[in-house]
Amino acid sequence: MNVTSLIRRKRDGSELAAGEIENLIAGYSAGEVPDYQMAAFAMAVCVRGMTTDETAALTNAMLHSGQVMQWPGLDGPVVDKHSTGGIGDKVSLVLAPLLACEGLYVPMISGRGLGPTGGTLDKLEAIAGLRTNLSLEEVQRVTREVGCVITGATEGIAPADKKLYGLRDVTATVESIPLITASIMSKKLAEGLSALVLDVKFGSGAFMKNLDDARALARSLVATGERMGVKTSALLTDMNQPLGRMAGNAVEVQECTNTLKGSGPEDLVEVTLALGAELLRLADAGHDTAANIEKLQSHINSGAALEKFQQMIQAQHGDLNKLTPLAA
Repeated sequence: MNVTSLIRRKRDGSELAAGEIENLIAGYSAGEVPDYQMAAFAMAVCVRGMTTDETAALTNAMLHSGQVMQWPGLDGPVVDKHSTGGIGDKVSLVLAPLLACEGLYVPMISGRGLGPTGGTLDKLEAIAGLRTNLSLEEVQRVTREVGCVITGATEGIAPADKKLYGLRDVTATVESIPLITASIMSKKLAEGLSALVLDVKFGSGAFMKNLDDARALARSLVATGERMGVKTSALLTDMNQPLGRMAGNAVEVQECTNTLKGSGPEDLVEVTLALGAELLRLADAGHDTAANIEKLQSHINSGAALEKFQQMIQAQHGDLNKLTPLAA
């Protein structure tokens, strides 16, 4: 493999073959391709972009740089949701137990904050004792027993992405849509999913500030997921104001428990139910959006969703009664 030639061709706008991209990522993962060459390649992609085929090949190569979960014997579909992040975005903590109440399995691999507020893992770690560093075996066990789990990526999940992301962060290539797509999808598809819904946010509190850029990212994510054999769709949601009334790790967990008790803020409930209804559709668990929303709402009304959330917290060794102390 002539890495210099690949960089030059991508710099000049040529389309690379899937095998070339796969060899490049394999070489980088093995330490055979140095950081300076990978940085140059990332900048060439950032400037020139990638075709859908190239982006899918990059995603596939990063996905298979590590382990991919298998789910033999499950009696329901394995699904997940991913958000591009925003102020007060706490949807995952409400949505995962709701979906589990519908018989779907949700092995949610989440991340930390990429901006002014914490990510899903930061929020969960406001709960005393809760572990977000579960092994793959633990992720699969909790998913089978409870129906949902929210944890961080293990060393075995898409290690090429972790290595490349650190490089992108210091080379001004984070905003490249093909690189964002491959990063998100390689980790999500490692969960062994049959369906995935994406919450692509736009606005002053989001990574993508305008609607056109968010739509371009959504289309790239969906096209890649579909090409990889996973039913995928995306919703564009407004992040020109915080989601819900709380921003901050412990207070957001508190707001989630209130939402699961039926007293959550209207905008948080609306976004959560819309994403959940879309996942039920993708998983062939219901094709009428209004009916899907009603089914999910019923699990809040009955208390089943809150109970499922508590089961997940306990399975991850957390105590929901012990939150980080809140200010008066």
